[in-house]
Amino acid sequence: MEKLMFRFPTTKELLSKSHVGVVGSGDLEILMEPSEGDYAEVIVRTGTTGFKETWSAVLERFFSQHDVSAMIKINDFGATPGVVTLRLSQALEVANDVGYAKK
Repeated sequence: MEKLMFRFPTTKELLSKSHVGVVGSGDLEILMEPSEGDYAEVIVRTGTTGFKETWSAVLERFFSQHDVSAMIKINDFGATPGVVTLRLSQALEVANDVGYAKK
């Protein structure tokens, strides 16, 4: 099991929590909640080791488009980069049912 941590600067405030996905073969779970700072912190727990650069690239791409302040926990069971991006977008969409605001 590998634990990775990332931090990204942000300009938008998340106003609601969200939970999407399940930890299962080839999938992942994302828990997203508001952060009080001007950053997003992501903790990835994965059983697939050696992919820190891939995780970094996927997360950098996501936060370049959606710079929302959040604490994000990702529990991975071998999801592909496409699934990671899809689940992050779903988590943000669920949280945006309430919305986010510029800081």
